[in-house]
This record gives sequence, structure tokens and C-alpha cells, in this order.
Amino acid sequence: MLNLGYYIARAAQHWPATEAVVAGSLRLSFAELDAQSTALAGALAAHGVTRGTPVATFAGNTGELVVIEAALYKLSALRVPINARLGVAETAHILGDAGVAVLFVDRAHLASAEAAVAAAEADVRLVVLGDDGERGYADFLSEGAGTEPSEVMIDAEESDPCVLNFTSGSTGKLKAAVQTVGNRLANMRKRLMDPSKSTDEETRYLVAGPITHASGMGVLAALSRGSTIVVLPTWDAGEFLRLVRDERVTSSFVVPTMLHMLLDHGVDPADVATLRSLTVGGAPVSPQRLREAVEAFGPIIEQGYGQAETTSGVTALTKDDIVRGIESDPQLLLSCGRAVFDSEVAVLDDDGRRVPAGELGELAVRGPDCVSEYWGAPELSAETFRDGWVLTGDIAYIRPDGYVFIVDRKKDMIISGGFNIYSTEVEAAVYEHPDVSEVCVVGAPDDRWGESVTAVVVARSGSQPSAESIIDFCGQRLDRFKKPRRIDFVTELPVNRNGKIDRRQVRSGYWAGAERSVN
Repeated sequence: MLNLGYYIARAAQHWPATEAVVAGSLRLSFAELDAQSTALAGALAAHGVTRGTPVATFAGNTGELVVIEAALYKLSALRVPINARLGVAETAHILGDAGVAVLFVDRAHLASAEAAVAAAEADVRLVVLGDDGERGYADFLSEGAGTEPSEVMIDAEESDPCVLNFTSGSTGKLKAAVQTVGNRLANMRKRLMDPSKSTDEETRYLVAGPITHASGMGVLAALSRGSTIVVLPTWDAGEFLRLVRDERVTSSFVVPTMLHMLLDHGVDPADVATLRSLTVGGAPVSPQRLREAVEAFGPIIEQGYGQAETTSGVTALTKDDIVRGIESDPQLLLSCGRAVFDSEVAVLDDDGRRVPAGELGELAVRGPDCVSEYWGAPELSAETFRDGWVLTGDIAYIRPDGYVFIVDRKKDMIISGGFNIYSTEVEAAVYEHPDVSEVCVVGAPDDRWGESVTAVVVARSGSQPSAESIIDFCGQRLDRFKKPRRIDFVTELPVNRNGKIDRRQVRSGYWAGAERSVN
């Protein structure tokens, strides 16, 4: 039996006056975080929340979300983070599917939350962040005043569900990876073992993306070692750089789209002088952008790979790896790194057998932080979780020295004239063009070839490249059948709820009305 909230209570003993949470005007010391999360746990307990009770959050980035997470750990309740970009129907689905009892929501999402509760016909108590009324967070928190830690620290088994991480599948239908208490504990251990992150009381970690998802996955580990969590309310490249400078941020995590915006915005070395680590993950990064990132930020760039189904990152391309890729081993810049700590990776064929080094197959992962089921979906679980492995849906190969190279998602592969073409390989070539800021490569319908390689491009500010120049440029770097047959220019690419380029939406625009579809 164990309680994840213990690590926050212990941090309050060790570093009571150290800042734990910085979010706008909110600044909480570890002693204050511990006291507020205990009071909040007491208020929740008074409303029937206990071990395993589902409690959801539906809000943009705010410091109160850290307090809520800590309170739910103490109660061993089931946390259900709802992406703030979801609509009413999807939110209603989550509330009903998870059986949510309490929903914390900010004012910006209150109307959607009320509509979702009504649509789900659910008995959900709403608590409004930033509201002083009778449904307000402050009033609710006051109900737990005087709560003793011993009254709310409820032990759990490692197999107990801890977080339901709802994500979209290949069809767009929401599914929830069940991250257990043991998965979250393994995540914490892995992060604390990573010497490149140097998580300690001198660390100030900036949460740049949704704190409820990948950007906030390391909150528990950071807090357990006395690190400060700095929260960026909404993404903005200039504000990110300002916070890094003013709050002396030492580490952060961004997805590639954010990295592109930072590089296009321009980085003053003086603004990022305190940064020791900037990790990029969530999607592939082109070698050209990695080179530019090292030029802008210095040799502090890292890459990671993981999924909701693995709870944490399972491979890492270290700072030294990236520098070596720039200086002597350029292929490394196409890798997502090697397996870290107790994670095991393998490339399997369609029969579940390991393939030799260098051969393509589906990337599979296993380890103590890997999920073993989707919430209430046994058939879907059987497709993804087999013999202890998580089947990631990514096509990859492993170099003899252990570096993993993901070439595409299974469903993103383009088949043109009978040839398999991987969109990420084409994108890497397009990114080398000096006038390209962002690109998404998809297969568009083609009567002759089945699919034709199509690149949707955002040009760099002040540039006006021609389609012919980009196609010719790629022709010098790719096999003839792989180079784009068509270039379409847009002012911006659509992004999904996690801030990544939404390839499905880009592709669907070409296949609307077609006799067959690859979506």
C-alpha cells in the first residue's frame, strides 16, 4: 500500500519556504501547497470523494490544477483531466464514461461544462476556479479548513487506477489509457533517475503546454525533489521567453510546433541563460530545426518519445546525442533516442516476433510505467496491449547500437504506385529548404498512382518560395518517387488539442468526396 501524496507532504517538511508553484499572481510555497491540498482533500472527502472516486478538471493552465492534483493523490482518488480544447459532446462522453463525481472548471469553460453535464445526464458537482460564489473554488476550499493530514491520506494499491488519460484514436473516438498508481510511481522514479534533468531544489520547470497532459507529466517528480513549477497560462512564444528570463527557469518541455514558433520569434541568448534543458517531444522534429534550436538555445536540446499508454518517456535522444548528430553522425538527428532506464523497446512483425536490427516493424514498449488497458474497452485493449507489450502503432527500426528511428504512424504511410512512402522522411527534406517554416506531408487521391505525395507548407516570414523550387530541392535529397508532386501554401497549419500539427485534418481536406478514404 502507498500514497503518492506523501511525496508532496515530505517535500513540505524538507523545503517549507521554497516556492512550489508560480502561476501569474499565485505563488505558493511547499508549506502552502501542502496545506491547501490537504484542505481541498478534506472538502472533497466531505462530499464523498475517497479512494477510486473519479474527479475531473476542465480548465486552461492555472496553478490551482497543481493543488487539485496533489489533493487527489492524497485521497488516492481517480484523476480525470479533460483537455480544455474539447467540445461539449466529447466532454459529456468523458463525464459519463468515467462516472465523474466532481468537476473543477474555470470560468472560460463553465458554459461548456454545464452543457456537457446536462447532455451526459450526470450527477456532477461543479466547482468553479476563480469564482467567489457558492460554487466557487475558494468557498469549496474553505470547507476543508482544519483538516488533518491523517484524515485524508488514503493508501492505495499499485494496481489502482490513478489517472484516466483520454486521447483520440485513429478513428477520432476518445479512449482512456488507465494509468495506475504503480505506473505513476514508475514515472516519478524514472524522472528522478535522469541525470540530464538534474531535478532538485534548484530546478524551476516551466509548464508550457497543457499541464493536465504531457507538459505536466513530471509535476509529481519535480515537487517530490523540491523543484518549482512555473505555469504558463496560455501558449505564446514571447511570454515563454519572458518567463524563462524573469523566473530563472532551468527546464521545460515543448512540442515541435512550439519550438518552431520560438525559433521564428527569435531567441535572445540573455533571455534563456538559465535554461539547462529544453526537451522536445510529442511528434518528430526535423534535423534542420534541431540544428537551429542548438544554435538558438545552445547544446541543451533533448528529444523524447512516449505516449499516454507508456505514462512517461521511454526513449531519449540526449543533449550529447544531438551535438554528435550535428558534428559527426547526421543520421542521429532522425532518431528519437535509445530506451531509458527500465523501459524495453522492440520492433515486431505482424506476428509479434522481433525483427533484426535495421528492419521495419511496429515499435513495442514494455516496462513498469506502461499501461495495460483502456477504460471499459476490452476489445480495444486487446488490440494494443499484448503479452505485456504496448503496441504503439508507429513503424520503426532500431540501429544495432540501440537508437530507435520512427519512420511513420501505421495509418500515415503513403502508398503511391505500389511504393511505401513515409511522410516524416519527406517532411525532413522539405524542412531543409531555407524558406520553409512548417510543413505537413500527406497522401492526396490520385487516379493513376492511388495517392500522390502532397506537401502543405507554411513559408518563413518574408519569404515567397515557389512550389517548383521546393519540389526541385526535395528531388536532390529524395528518391524520385518520394519527392512531393504537389505543394500547397497556407498561412498556418491546423493543430490538434495537444498543439501538434493535425495531419488527419490536413489529409481529410484532400479526401473529402473521394470514392475511398485513407483516414
